[in-house]
Amino acid sequence: MPARIGAAYLAAEGFERDLEEELRRAGRPPATWHGRLALSEAPPAAMAWALETWTDPRDLPAPSVKAAADALRGIQRNWALYAAGHHRRAALIEARLPPVKARPLTFPVPAPSAHLGAWTLLAPDRMLASPTKTSPFVNGEVRFVEDREGPPSRAYLKLWEALTRAGRWPQPGETCLDLGASPGGWTWALAKLGAQVTAVDKAPLDPGIAAMPGVTMRQESAFGLDPRDHPPVDWLFSDIICYPARLLALVRRWLEAGRARHVCCTIKFQGETDHAVTAEFAAIPGAVVFHGAHNKHEAMFVRLGD
Repeated sequence: MPARIGAAYLAAEGFERDLEEELRRAGRPPATWHGRLALSEAPPAAMAWALETWTDPRDLPAPSVKAAADALRGIQRNWALYAAGHHRRAALIEARLPPVKARPLTFPVPAPSAHLGAWTLLAPDRMLASPTKTSPFVNGEVRFVEDREGPPSRAYLKLWEALTRAGRWPQPGETCLDLGASPGGWTWALAKLGAQVTAVDKAPLDPGIAAMPGVTMRQESAFGLDPRDHPPVDWLFSDIICYPARLLALVRRWLEAGRARHVCCTIKFQGETDHAVTAEFAAIPGAVVFHGAHNKHEAMFVRLGD
């Protein structure tokens, strides 16, 4: 263990290597790992591949179950456990803490505002606890009440997560351009919000999605659209399967043309993660880039306008 832990970063399962490489490129290589939790001596920084960052980690003694629980309660009320080992002892400590209400969200609703810390057992008699972290969700994982009948796929969940994390989503009557829309999971989610959605894809939409109120289909290539010839839209969405550099060029064209007030896109990686292009997305003024709990080998790019 490092002498001092400045921050801890929790990766999604299977994406520890991506987080480790991102930390290395940022000059903050992890001193050690505790399960999926990367422990760094450097102060906390924004990391796209961390579900959440523990911003004030403290190495605390835990000589007994009662002493550990009392130590946590002495700092604050609400704590979320990341269990990476010593599961029985961790469960006993957790049972002595006030329960955390982590019910699935019914989208669209704001993210929880209650203060939440995080803790884990490093050893039977030692724990790491951070009173503050970057996500209001347990282990950075937002869960939703899912719709298993309306959408043609589960792709809408990563859109819900991105908009929930952004704290903003299309309002009734706002205009949305959904690029690479087929079969229509995102178009379904946007139309359910009451937005006016233009879906663009060379492949057709699911017939049920195409028939939804407010949905218009343009069966053509999303890359063939010239934003300078397109009316301004409130939201530009993209879940296109393409190389990240090609998506970056598309996003830049729309932003430079001033035709999209808000942008939300999936950066999909084919083969190795393109950390360099991901950093270029993150460098766009106002941008937020993150790997969400509902993402596979991809990241989300969100940029909100005024």
